[in-house]
Amino acid sequence: MFYEHGQWLTEAQGASFIADWLRRSERSLPLADRRQLSALSDGLARRIAGTLSREAGLYTAHEMMEALDPNYDSDLARSMMDECARLLDAD
Repeated sequence: MFYEHGQWLTEAQGASFIADWLRRSERSLPLADRRQLSALSDGLARRIAGTLSREAGLYTAHEMMEALDPNYDSDLARSMMDECARLLDAD
């Protein structure tokens, strides 16, 4: 949303987005865990946004949306997932 509309997701919007993704993969997490994940992903997104041009940010956002499909393979998406796992482990 940031690169296309100049707005950040709220924690609740992020938690809802996470719930949708989990539902597609037939998984679930309690709301508190989804909110924690939303907050961590928001922090990561803001750090990334501070380092990318708008064009690079749009490309990265597109790659991450494509990566929601489990059949999509991307080095960028794998590196982002690794960073997310690191953030979860550190929290």
